[in-house]
Amino acid sequence: MTARVLIVDDIPTNVRLLEARLTAEYYDVVTASSGPQALAICESQDIDIILLDVMMPDMDGFEVCRRLKANPKTHHVPVLMITALDQPSDRVKGLEVGADDFLTKPVDDMQLMARVKSLVRLKSLTDELRARAMTGQQIAIEDALRSMDKITAKGGSILVVDTDQRHAERIKSYLTPEHDVDILTQPADAVFQVTGAHYELALVAMALTDFDPLRVCSQIRTLEHTRNLPIILVADESDKPKVVRALDLGVNDFITRPVERNELAARVRTQIRRQRYALELRQSVNNTMALAVTDDMTGLYNRRYFDRHLGVMLGKAQSQDRDMALMILDIDHFKSVNDSWGHDIGDAVLKEFAARLKRNIRGVDLACRFGGEEFVVLMPDTDFRQAEMVAERVRQSISDRAFEVGNGRPLSVTVSAGVTLNESKADTPESLIKRADVALYRAKREGRNRVVFDAA
Repeated sequence: MTARVLIVDDIPTNVRLLEARLTAEYYDVVTASSGPQALAICESQDIDIILLDVMMPDMDGFEVCRRLKANPKTHHVPVLMITALDQPSDRVKGLEVGADDFLTKPVDDMQLMARVKSLVRLKSLTDELRARAMTGQQIAIEDALRSMDKITAKGGSILVVDTDQRHAERIKSYLTPEHDVDILTQPADAVFQVTGAHYELALVAMALTDFDPLRVCSQIRTLEHTRNLPIILVADESDKPKVVRALDLGVNDFITRPVERNELAARVRTQIRRQRYALELRQSVNNTMALAVTDDMTGLYNRRYFDRHLGVMLGKAQSQDRDMALMILDIDHFKSVNDSWGHDIGDAVLKEFAARLKRNIRGVDLACRFGGEEFVVLMPDTDFRQAEMVAERVRQSISDRAFEVGNGRPLSVTVSAGVTLNESKADTPESLIKRADVALYRAKREGRNRVVFDAA
């Protein structure tokens, strides 16, 4: 996933070093040599992540970060502070002024790229939610943004997963009485523990006896209501390679042992506040979206909404030179369902299909009912490999398990899909839909129950 990165440092050597590392990973890099210059750039350009030095003349990094987070236009942009200061109090100060994370000089390449990837992924999801809000027009985005100031992190519900009871109790003592903390010493029971619960954060120890901590994280992510649950790993210095992999897999943060009380408290506050803000924003989108842009039967967005949103997202992808994929799906032999079982059963199939579709796409993807038994999924920041993975997951979720739709006899349902990618600045919403549609009809001709990519 590419992104525009702003590097802020008054020492040219540091800037060139970071610029070289990030450019080699295909990031678009912008630089600033002072706090005021950085603020001006953020006002005039779309920035995805900011690497901010702390020790600068005139305006230090703490003040720059405070101003960025106080500005409604930039407060959602992730800030990664880079500092030579190694006191816990300095790290805590950075987190308290709104920094999303920090690195200590000299910067470790592996940690740098892991942090950048993690924060870019967060920014991408936030951007998609904001874009959906703007597309609906009736979304009170300003109210949702203002509500950020009212959100606190007090009274968080936290799960600590650690096979060492003594370590877990110490972590719990650091976080209470500000938060409610549960301890789980049997990692295999993590799914049962979070099912039906309302945790806002999970702290998972890397040093689990006879159990892979990344498997715990992945199991938590498989449940619908904990898919976006923030996870912080508690790691030793030797765990660094595995932590980097965990961040790539979607873990939100980590803290190294020995755990410093104030740093842990600050990181926990940051994650819980961010989680509550995301929930607030999602709720605002759900509550204020007019019925005119949703499909009554499936609850998905309708064709009217999709046509408008596709234009917005395609324009963004083209202006920022980003990937985007579009998938059109058609339920195979749907007419025979209506003819054989009646329209009430056909409606039940459509509802169940929409539910499975939503469960098997990603948080940034947008699913809409295109019309009749056709559906469409818009996938921002998605290349061929990622689009193929999502499409196949959706196809298998439909075909692998029969539909129980109340007729006393499970129905076997399959789906065909056509997929296309944003390939040039000459692409239009109409051309994308046409290419995906052509691919869909190829899938139908070639036997159905398959995914076909356009050959453009």
